[in-house]
Amino acid sequence: MNKIKIGLVEDQVLFREGLKSLLSTYGNFEVVFESGDGFSVLEKLEETKAIPDVLLVDLSLPSNEDEEFDGIAVTEAVLAHYPDIRILILSVHDDESFIAELIERGAHGYLVKDSDPGEVHDAIMSVYERGSYINQKTLIAIQKRMNQKEGKASSKPSGPLTKREVEILQLVCQQMTTEEIAERLFISIKTVNGHRNNLLQKTGSRNVAGLVLYALKNELIKVE
Repeated sequence: MNKIKIGLVEDQVLFREGLKSLLSTYGNFEVVFESGDGFSVLEKLEETKAIPDVLLVDLSLPSNEDEEFDGIAVTEAVLAHYPDIRILILSVHDDESFIAELIERGAHGYLVKDSDPGEVHDAIMSVYERGSYINQKTLIAIQKRMNQKEGKASSKPSGPLTKREVEILQLVCQQMTTEEIAERLFISIKTVNGHRNNLLQKTGSRNVAGLVLYALKNELIKVE
């Protein structure tokens, strides 16, 4: 089985080394990329032989002289050049507004730095296999953020969603894989992928996390 290639963007050396040591205990992970800052990530990615599948990025990174280049900036820059890389943000902050904004800006998931090792593993697997890591707390955070944006119109799809598309969207929001959705609905994996691609196009979403945002904004799902 091919190992999942992991990249680490973290300025605290001890934390980065500890995380690398933790990930090495899992046989399906391989750390192939490291950076102690955000502003040189693109340059380093151009030079690396192995592009990471999942990039763990610290939210708080050092500036480049007068230019700020935090985890949000890294996320946007990396996705603009490497759209297939999955971004998992790491932060000491456990703040609802942070979580929701990062998902809105393109991150595929969010972890606080004091998460237990099992959750770190599960988050990496989730963004790799499902395209996002959105736990119940993150869903609630996003929903609260949407509710606070009073007067802001919901995003409208380029065409009406079919009943089947809404059904698949709701299952995607439950973090089900393509295979699990196909089994639940008694349809082929190819059909599920076709509906998922149509959903991305119709809603203008960049990834699965974007589909969750769309579903929340348009009240297609609700979390308690």
